[in-house]
Amino acid sequence: MLFRLFILGLALASTASACTIPVFRFALDRWEADAFHLVLPPSVSQDAAVSDLLRPLRANGKANVSITSAPEATEAALKYSRESDHLVWSGALNAQTLPMLLDSPARQELLKKILAGDSVIWVIVEGGSQEDKAEAERIEKRLGFLEQVAALPVQNPNDPDSQLGPGPPLRLKFATLRLRRDDAAEQPLIRMLAGPEGKVDASTTSFAAAVFGRGRVLGAWPLADLDDASLEDACMFLVGRCSCRLKNENPGWDILMNVDWEKALAAVKADAPPEPVIPQEPAASNAPVTVTVTADDHVTYVAVKWPWQWTAGAVALLLSIAAVMLLRKK
Repeated sequence: MLFRLFILGLALASTASACTIPVFRFALDRWEADAFHLVLPPSVSQDAAVSDLLRPLRANGKANVSITSAPEATEAALKYSRESDHLVWSGALNAQTLPMLLDSPARQELLKKILAGDSVIWVIVEGGSQEDKAEAERIEKRLGFLEQVAALPVQNPNDPDSQLGPGPPLRLKFATLRLRRDDAAEQPLIRMLAGPEGKVDASTTSFAAAVFGRGRVLGAWPLADLDDASLEDACMFLVGRCSCRLKNENPGWDILMNVDWEKALAAVKADAPPEPVIPQEPAASNAPVTVTVTADDHVTYVAVKWPWQWTAGAVALLLSIAAVMLLRKK
């Protein structure tokens, strides 16, 4: 509930922001991924074979990971950050385990969807039961509906405060990616998706996580708790205007990905067709217009659009009244 209220507050605040770039695209353009912390025991850090494996990561490597040696450590461990003690993985670091920490088939699929311009990818981690399958299908159906009724903020290509960086054309797409909870190749990723606070037990709980930007996770929810309203809140926040530009003031955490984002986005930009200019809203008529969009039994949106001429006239009238009152006092 607190998370929903926080998302609602950010969404309401975004309406006053001058920047019209959606949250998911602002994150892709400007938010660097937080570094994970790989801790090595002395025996591993002094091993020549392991040093050769780690050399590409130390010299301005692509992966968002920092590496240190700890005298008290008895085995290698991957943590969310230098400040966090929450383990993602621990064990023997070698030519078999290191690649699994840095990448996986699901992360390659996430990268493909992000570079294609998908707004958010809901990774559904399920246990294989019929209940899990039914919940996954419900989520996919709901996302398909939301994709039809949602809209991106109108973009002004001449606004210097709302310029997109290199990357795919701006589009609205709510995608899904299903994983089995017992997939051995995806265990580090599944733990990363579950989050550093331990609110979701990735080993026993089927859940869904919303991924956007450069591998940023907005949140993770057990499938049984992820109702239509929570799905809607998260999706509408991510496609709404980015009101808070500081990454650490937004909810979420990152996953470890072995990607040079600047080069990857520049390559997409070079191959992408020109981005279409989204037209501004047409001029209003001389009468207020009431727009009602009925989604389903869950929620109905009602918005009243007033012509700008009426607003300007009202402001002018109030200023005239105030001027008359001041003259009378004199």
